[in-house]
Amino acid sequence: MTIKFTAQIAGAYEHPEDECMSAGVSETEHGDGMVLTFQCCTYEPDDQDIALGFDTHCVVTANQGTAYGAVQELTLRDNVLRVVFDLDALDALGLTEPEVEAVLDVDEQSLEQLRQGLRHILAYGRADAHPRVLEL
Repeated sequence: MTIKFTAQIAGAYEHPEDECMSAGVSETEHGDGMVLTFQCCTYEPDDQDIALGFDTHCVVTANQGTAYGAVQELTLRDNVLRVVFDLDALDALGLTEPEVEAVLDVDEQSLEQLRQGLRHILAYGRADAHPRVLEL
């Protein structure tokens, strides 16, 4: 089965003070309901990041469920974002299904911001944790 929702918010932002970049979607403009936030650092992973497994992308859900390297496959085609997560990450993310699909009810500028952010974030860190990107 697939978790499906309509997102009212989508975009990407760099947070210089936190040394991270994030891109994501939210079911409501208040951050209620389903939320998927993809993040990476804005610096190259150091030895500590590598030792802790933080040398890849990170996903955070609405309930603050967090997993590193959890995205196996991602597609952003037209206004539909489809993400397939590693089964081992579902508990950490608080998800019941590995596939999530969001219809993005946002403007073209927000879609482009999301695309650019995801391109950067999903290419971050060690190559063996990069997801398969079918379309972006």
